[in-house]
Amino acid sequence: MKASLVLRRRFEVDAASFAELVIWSLPQPVPPSEHPFKYRMVLIHKGERVLGFDNERGKGDYRHDGAFETPYQFQTVEQLVADFLTAIERWKAAR
Repeated sequence: MKASLVLRRRFEVDAASFAELVIWSLPQPVPPSEHPFKYRMVLIHKGERVLGFDNERGKGDYRHDGAFETPYQFQTVEQLVADFLTAIERWKAAR
C-alpha cells in the first residue's frame, strides 16, 4: 500500500497571512507517532511561520507557536484539523 493524500488545502487568512494543511495516510506510522498519518499544517504571516502542527520521524507529533515547540497529542484527523483552525482563530484574536 502506498501513501494516499487525505487533505491538501491552502487558504488566505488575511491580506498578509495564509494557511496550508497537508495530511497523508501511510501504510505504517512515522515513529514515534503511533497513528498512520504524516501531516504538516502551517500559518505564515508576512513570510514567517507563526504557527505550525506536524510530525517528524524521531520527534513525533508537535506544534510550533512562534519560536516555541511543544508536544501535540494526536487523536484523529478531524480533531487535528479542528485544533489547527482553533489555533489560527486564537492567533488572530491575540493580534
